[in-house]
Amino acid sequence: MHPGIFANKRNFVLVCMMVTFKITGEYIQLIQLLKVLNWVEHGGEAQAVVMTGMVKYNGKTDFRKRLKVRPGDTVEFRGKQVCIV
Repeated sequence: MHPGIFANKRNFVLVCMMVTFKITGEYIQLIQLLKVLNWVEHGGEAQAVVMTGMVKYNGKTDFRKRLKVRPGDTVEFRGKQVCIV
C-alpha cells in the first residue's frame, strides 16, 4: 500500500495522500473492506460501527453497510483513511 496518483471512475485525477488499497474486482462492500483492513475484528463489529455512523465514505458519514466501495473512493474510520485503487 502506498500513496499515489490515479484516475477515478469519472476520469478526474486524484492525489491520494493516504494509504491505498487495491481491489481486483469492480467493488468491495464497506463491511468487507473494514474486515480486510483489520480495522474491526469481525463482521458484527463492522456492521455496528457503520450503523452507528463511525465510518465516513468520501468525507461524509454513511450508514449503508453493504455500500459498494469502488476505485477512487475514500473511507475513514477512527483516524485512519484509505483510498481505493
